[in-house]
Amino acid sequence: MFEQIKHNMETIEGIESYPVTALLIFFLFFVGLAFWVFSYKKDKIEEMSQIPLKD
Repeated sequence: MFEQIKHNMETIEGIESYPVTALLIFFLFFVGLAFWVFSYKKDKIEEMSQIPLKD
């Protein structure tokens, strides 16, 4: 079964760019997420951490 999938993947033109594109999208997403997390205001994080305890 793997040989059939491999053969189909080899016959699609331009498929070699898909893994690079997917890696780039995921890398940019996680870099953006890390930037957002580390730039978040500490007082807002403290306020949100107290929400479950207010009840």
